[in-house]
Amino acid sequence: MSGPDSPAAEPKRGSSAWQTALTTVQEAEPPFIPPGAHAATVVIEYPPGDPGAPPHRHPGPAFGYVLEGEMLLELEGQPPRPVAAGEAFWEPGGDVVHYQDGNNRDDMPVRFVVTMLCEPGKPMLTLVDDAELAERAHLRVPRAS
Repeated sequence: MSGPDSPAAEPKRGSSAWQTALTTVQEAEPPFIPPGAHAATVVIEYPPGDPGAPPHRHPGPAFGYVLEGEMLLELEGQPPRPVAAGEAFWEPGGDVVHYQDGNNRDDMPVRFVVTMLCEPGKPMLTLVDDAELAERAHLRVPRAS
């Protein structure tokens, strides 16, 4: 017998796994969120040794998580640092230059997911030209030896 009153139609009892399923990997207080912002989540994949996008900036904050491999992250005012699979990162966006997001390994690809808060009417990524990079060179932190 089947139908809405039969035992087979009863909802399954939920498990208690949800109580321990959540792990916080990062918390951040972005300096601003552009008015009217919308969120975009993207997956970025680079082959082994790929340098990634040229120096650029985003109109709003970006929050990321490395799924596979190891990314080299370099933001203006911070030394370059590796971000391995299972680790999170974020950047404030706005005027801050994002120098590197490439693959830090030459033996495996890197894959990461980024959620950006984008300002309406602006691209999610704007390249920074050589003249501006030269003007801002004093804000770039050298890589630790």
